[in-house]
Amino acid sequence: TGPDRTGPRRAGRIPGAELALERGPAGCWRIAAAHGNMLVSALGILFNTGAGQHILKNPLVVNSIIDKAALRRTDVILEVGPGTGNLTVKMLEKVKKVIACEIDPRLVGELQKRVQGTCLANKLEIKVGDILKTDLPFFDACVANLPYQISSPFVFKLLLHRPFFRCAILMFQREFALRLVAKPGSKLYCRLSINTQLLARVDHLMKVGKNNFRPPPKVESSVVRIEPKNPPPPINFQEWDGLVRIAFVRKNKTLSAAFKSSAVEQLLDHNYRIHCSLHNTEIPENFKIAEKIQTVLKDTGYSEKRARSMDIDDFIRLLHGFNSEGIHFS
Repeated sequence: TGPDRTGPRRAGRIPGAELALERGPAGCWRIAAAHGNMLVSALGILFNTGAGQHILKNPLVVNSIIDKAALRRTDVILEVGPGTGNLTVKMLEKVKKVIACEIDPRLVGELQKRVQGTCLANKLEIKVGDILKTDLPFFDACVANLPYQISSPFVFKLLLHRPFFRCAILMFQREFALRLVAKPGSKLYCRLSINTQLLARVDHLMKVGKNNFRPPPKVESSVVRIEPKNPPPPINFQEWDGLVRIAFVRKNKTLSAAFKSSAVEQLLDHNYRIHCSLHNTEIPENFKIAEKIQTVLKDTGYSEKRARSMDIDDFIRLLHGFNSEGIHFS
């Protein structure tokens, strides 16, 4: 049997602090010191909750995620944030290969231990590093329980990745997940909503309570399925996002008001002059970009519309209206 662990002990030294441990939830030792965002598991791993380290521990939730991913024997799976491997091991039993991306070398060590000496070891490839700074490999599907603070950049890194993947099953903070699926008129409808839905079909699959994680996060979570549109819409995404960004800065304002910002007018005037130069188009001496912007908004019928109630087709028509008049957003 191992040593007695029923009482408080001193932790190893962390730079800048001598820390004491006390018994916490789920068989963990909680650090009772200034570093309140750290937690030591029964494995002796120091989880940094400030960096989003929350390990999914409930096997029922793990199995449900795997079922909803509809994994195939021939699949190569990209897993982001494998942690100690609770989800990884289950997937390795069902697919051809799992490419696990983990930023924390200590968790990589735990993951390697779990498959060492088993037939699953040859099916696991581990990449150590920041997923946002890593070139994504080829994969058929993605499963991720990633730090919530990188949710938005990771979603768009995925959606702009080529070649296309079949689907992604992703764990997000509940409110972020609801923003992904929000529709026009919803309080949560935002730039994230319309940009994601332009590029993919998005479905909210299930809610996951905070007690399903070790250590439990401060927020509730949800699992979302993202399926890229293939082929993608024939739209320049940088142009599209430039328009949507302006419209959603104040989504409750009319577009007429939103486009009267001096910063917006300066940007569009600069872009318009470049466009005219490239196309050898003469600009009248009395030209004013503000007047041209308002003319486009009126001619397209969107002058008094608000971003909060506009759908993808509305923004496509508006973007076409601007572009046809030489006004560009990127």
